[in-house]
Amino acid sequence: MNITKIISKTFDSRLKQIDLYASEASEIQHRVLNRLVQQASQTEWGKKYDYSSIRSYEDFRKRLPIQTYEEIKPYVERLRAGEQNLLWPSEIRWFAKSSGTTNDKSKFLPVSQEALEDIHYRGGKDAVALYFRINPDSHFFSGKGLILGGSHSPNLNSNHSLVGDLSAILIQNVNPLVNFIRVPSKKIALMSEWETKIEAIANSTIPANVTSLSGVPSWMLVLIKRILEKTGKQTLEEVWPNLEVFFHGGVAFTPYREQYKQVIHSPNMHYVETYNASEGYFGTQNDLSDPAMLLMIDYGIFYEFVPLEEVGKENPQAYCLEEVELGKNYAMVISTSCGLWRYMIGDTVKFTSKNPYKFVITGRTKHFINAFGEELIVDNAEKGLAKACAETGAQVSEYSAAPVFMDENAKCRHQWLIEFAKMPDSVEKFAAILDATLKEVNSDYEAKRWKDIALQPLEVIVARQGLFHDWLAQKGKLGGQHKIPRLSNTREYIETMLLLNQ
Repeated sequence: MNITKIISKTFDSRLKQIDLYASEASEIQHRVLNRLVQQASQTEWGKKYDYSSIRSYEDFRKRLPIQTYEEIKPYVERLRAGEQNLLWPSEIRWFAKSSGTTNDKSKFLPVSQEALEDIHYRGGKDAVALYFRINPDSHFFSGKGLILGGSHSPNLNSNHSLVGDLSAILIQNVNPLVNFIRVPSKKIALMSEWETKIEAIANSTIPANVTSLSGVPSWMLVLIKRILEKTGKQTLEEVWPNLEVFFHGGVAFTPYREQYKQVIHSPNMHYVETYNASEGYFGTQNDLSDPAMLLMIDYGIFYEFVPLEEVGKENPQAYCLEEVELGKNYAMVISTSCGLWRYMIGDTVKFTSKNPYKFVITGRTKHFINAFGEELIVDNAEKGLAKACAETGAQVSEYSAAPVFMDENAKCRHQWLIEFAKMPDSVEKFAAILDATLKEVNSDYEAKRWKDIALQPLEVIVARQGLFHDWLAQKGKLGGQHKIPRLSNTREYIETMLLLNQ
């Protein structure tokens, strides 16, 4: 008897609601906005902007400023000190510590009880529901889900308030029944010392019947390699023969795809991208042949989109969902049941379809190189690296790139520091293919590279094994949600990495 088949039937009515995304997106989103504005009308923020008199999206758009973390930080500090009813009516007891910025300063994002239920847990359930549609023969519930998360600690030494990675807050507050279907134990899952934690997770999960994985691809790979070392097995399905799906997010999967193929050979393995950030759960891949994710529009999140060229202006123009154009880069702006209002989260997206709305993440508003007008974004970088790997037999485990403004010969170029899991047959050939592909996918880069006048050919520096791990360790940022800055407009990160690479 396939228990999964029986349980999956309970998701049918939810899938019917999700199917309405294709025909009723605008109505669904405007209902969300009305609900959020109504709920927050008696908060300090709601009174400041007279939410009671907001009747339409037009009113909302004209009245409220678009914000970044700097603008909401004073409110967050007051919330962390124990004040309530500032941005959202219900009690705020949890703060998701986000390293979406690689500055040493962390962002602390308020998380309400409503957001846990109506955004994050709902996103997780919907990811499973959509997966059953992709794989109707799933045996998902015949085993356990391995969830790799971060840790948390008390907020400002207060016992009833917590700060930590979003994943830790979710594990801390999850329905106790869920603990029967996931590993490792809560105690291990919330350990803070990364190396000890990996060891404990490996030891406790090797004997389990794991059917699904959830986490960030880079850190999950570290765990998988440790498990294979400890068991002496060549592939993960020798350890867990019923493994069938990896729900991944947090960083682009492209650089890791080949490495996963080496440790998981099973043709029945599925990879589902999800977009669950500290600020909210935004998207889930609902078709494995299409890398775009479905925008989840009936949670406690109202979406707006700022064209990339408007980012950084005094009053950038924002558009609601039905106003977006396909194929254009937008910075995502959200208003949520955590009390984030018209908050620019720092990620950029591009829509690939409108019925329903589907999108791909193209990068970050901060992680790009535009030192010479080339506007290179992470999406371009991933495409260039994928092609260079395919043509030279290489595998990239981590990378970071930055501009060289002028060398001793007054020449400018991009410098790529790359740690290879498998070296290319020739680093020069790899660099040439990467350079050529960036010209193909980015006309601005191509124009600046024309006849080497503005930009010289890019330079690839090979990083020693473990360099990026050591760089994160030095900053106290191992595990959880911590990420390598892929592209940077300054040399701040790459200089410290190059020092460690000597």
